[in-house]
Amino acid sequence: MKKIVLLMLALAATAFAADADVANQTLKAYSMIAAGVGLGLAALGGAIGMGHTAAATIAGTARNPGLGGKLMTTMFIALAMIEAQVIYTLVIALIALYANPYLAA
Repeated sequence: MKKIVLLMLALAATAFAADADVANQTLKAYSMIAAGVGLGLAALGGAIGMGHTAAATIAGTARNPGLGGKLMTTMFIALAMIEAQVIYTLVIALIALYANPYLAA
């Protein structure tokens, strides 16, 4: 944890530089780090959610095989909603990387 804090402090020193070009490059670097971390966390959360959904569907089908079709339909709807959250994170990350409103023109 100390290494991360020291790294952030070292990178923050360049953010306060007087040169606008250096500040833009630093902001671009932070945007790339934030996009990577955000996408990683979203993918991790989505994978965990999908795993729990699939496990619950398999357990429900094992308990009552007659409901397998209904459970599968509900599972696919839930998986689509989980995946939508990851796609929203991808869109925000792409905006932060390519159409960043905080970069000086």
